[in-house]
Amino acid sequence: MLFRDARLADGRIRDVRTESGRITAVDRAVDAADDDRVVAADERLLLPGAIDAHVHFREPGHAHKETWTTGSQSAAAGGVTTAVDQPNTSPPTISGETFDAKASLAAESCIDYGISGGVTPEWDPEPLFARPLFALGEVFLADSTGDMGIEADLFADAVERAADAGVVVTVHAEDADLFDETARERDAGGVGHDADADVWSQYRAAEAEAAAVARAVEVGADSGADIHIAHTSTPEGVDAAVAGGATCEATPHHLFLSREDASELGTYGRMNPPLRSEERRAALWQRLVDGDVDIVATDHAPHTVEEKEVGLWDAPSGVPGVETMLPLLLERARRGDLSYERVRDVTATNAAEIFDLPRKGRVAEGYDADLVLVDPDASREIRGEDLHSKCGWTPFEGFEGVFPDLTLVGGEVVYDGSNVVGDPTGQNVRR
Repeated sequence: MLFRDARLADGRIRDVRTESGRITAVDRAVDAADDDRVVAADERLLLPGAIDAHVHFREPGHAHKETWTTGSQSAAAGGVTTAVDQPNTSPPTISGETFDAKASLAAESCIDYGISGGVTPEWDPEPLFARPLFALGEVFLADSTGDMGIEADLFADAVERAADAGVVVTVHAEDADLFDETARERDAGGVGHDADADVWSQYRAAEAEAAAVARAVEVGADSGADIHIAHTSTPEGVDAAVAGGATCEATPHHLFLSREDASELGTYGRMNPPLRSEERRAALWQRLVDGDVDIVATDHAPHTVEEKEVGLWDAPSGVPGVETMLPLLLERARRGDLSYERVRDVTATNAAEIFDLPRKGRVAEGYDADLVLVDPDASREIRGEDLHSKCGWTPFEGFEGVFPDLTLVGGEVVYDGSNVVGDPTGQNVRR
């Protein structure tokens, strides 16, 4: 394939040619081979495919919420060409056996993928580290997230083993000891959209995040491990990560939504960490603009409408987001609030560097031909019924987004601007 007159994130107009899954030329006036499919980019934006380092595609165990087929199709339609699935499935990915079971399901993915391993009191460290897992995965402090929660000694042991194996440790950092238990005594009121989701934000207090980040980076420093903080929701959490030499990510829902949206979202806005104040949301966005937030990852965690249409304390936590991450950021770039280079870096380039994917994250010769072509001026309203996730809803209903005209994985078109096309040919990034 040959893209004529594509605009790169830095503004340069170049021809980009792909062959056998790789980018073979990025230059002016590249000669076309006889069998090239020539795409007139007409100065549309050509970006490296996004790498979503934090998704929950729900298989095995919860295929009624999402599958590798539907999750990867949703990703492709949103310009995500690599997604990293987290371990809290059923059973959790904590051993070689459970890793292989998930990998067999991931064969239905139309995009490339990584599979994170997790740590629980029942984890199996030898098989886990005997194979090249993408990352250690979600290592939870205390018991703040239920079944995947671990205690401090086990956390330190896991981080030390990860350091010995040269594995990046992704940490869900919330200290459950600092949760406001008195919030449970307040009346959350109603179900679904009618529930008072702001009580959830009061319960999982903002202070719990920064404290847990500080502990995590301290343990990482003691072990010499590379620590990555997942879904940082507060500016204080980002600052603690930066101060401790860790990398961090922010989610679209923490960048675009706040507690001011809680009354409209109800239980659909319950997630972990929860929504924060508008002041904190704005400060988190500024840290993204300034470069303190390394990547944007979605924590794509779909649940069915029926599961969300219950009371606040019974509803599951999580929102879908893999299809809307890049479109939301491109819309803000279209408005001039963010540079296209920064969008490229936080959605692709930086994740490739953090998680050691040397052939991904750039539009350059020799890199994988994971590419997204978009018309940066073609903004449209986001509607849940138009998205490809199995859950069928989005917390960004009514927001504006800039969606792909083409998404390529390994040089093959997987989304043509209207439909997901082709067979599931996604590859494990650690193959």
